[in-house]
Amino acid sequence: MVEIAAITLATLFATVSPIDISAIFAALTSEYSDKKRKRTAVRAVTVATIVLLVFAVLGEALLSVLGISMASLRTAGGIILLLIGIEMVFARTSGASSTTELEDEETQERQDVSVFPMALPLIAGPGSMGAVMLMMAHASGFYQQATVILCVIAIMLLTLVCLFAATPITRLLGVTGMHVIMRVMGVLLCALAVQFIFDGVVESGVLTAISQ
Repeated sequence: MVEIAAITLATLFATVSPIDISAIFAALTSEYSDKKRKRTAVRAVTVATIVLLVFAVLGEALLSVLGISMASLRTAGGIILLLIGIEMVFARTSGASSTTELEDEETQERQDVSVFPMALPLIAGPGSMGAVMLMMAHASGFYQQATVILCVIAIMLLTLVCLFAATPITRLLGVTGMHVIMRVMGVLLCALAVQFIFDGVVESGVLTAISQ
């Protein structure tokens, strides 16, 4: 269970990226009072946690209804995480782990940013949703799956702490420091993603069929 916990925490930390999100949160809530900022942070993390837990619990059933195999999920999830990891290494952003230009424009017109864009898609985005489903599929047995769920809750609590301390973190690390952390986590995420792709290909039986 230690191994599945370590992999889950590393994957979710890279895909959710609490430190990067704290910088965005600080910018979006710069004109908020301390009380409103904390209330917004709690609401954003609560909504994101519910979304991720729903995907964790019901993800396998959804895949069964759609006729998607675990091997396909591991391969596709690995590819998505690999693309996100590459973006992190080169300090680029896309709709998979951030907001698009159209979403940014809509955000400027909103007074409440807790649900959109903070909860969705910044905290619980396509990358983190896919990562949760992937880790639940990778876990075997009740205890390992419970470990994954606890790891999701732990990352969400860490995210909440980072949002509460958004302004000090941004001042302390600066742009360069945050990019350094992003690149390091991006490399680790790429390595994990490639391993998921390998596991999915092997589990699919494609290599066995080719060798025959």
